[in-house]
Formats: sequence, structure tokens, C-alpha cells
Amino acid sequence: MTRGNQRERDRERAAARAKQTKQRDDGLTPDQRRERDAKALQEKTARKMGEQGGTSSGQSSSSSSSSQTTKK
Repeated sequence: MTRGNQRERDRERAAARAKQTKQRDDGLTPDQRRERDAKALQEKTARKMGEQGGTSSGQSSSSSSSSQTTKK
């Protein structure tokens, strides 16, 4: 019975840690979040290709490959 106090303290510490964790409050379903992230990645890739002077064929292949991943 000597561990009773230790258990209570551990429960209090666990509750305090649970309050500190971040939770997603964006109100999106996982599918909506996946689509949003894919779109952001496409835009980032397009910007990077534009900075490097990439061709339009490289941009279209990246967008077609990402559209395949969103269909799954």
C-alpha cells in the first residue's frame, strides 16, 4: 500500500501533460485534410520549379502524380 500516493501523483502529472498536448482544431475530416495538404504540396512544388526555371512538362507530371494519390 505504499504506492498509493505515487499512483495519485502520477495521475495528476498525466492529466497535466494531457492538457499541454496540441489537438487539431481545424474542423476537417481526414480526407479534407489530405486534400488540403496535397494542394499545398503541389503549390510548393510549382513555386520551386518556377524558381529553378523548370519546364511546364515537369509541373504537369507532378500534378498528375498527385491527382493519382488523391484518388486512392
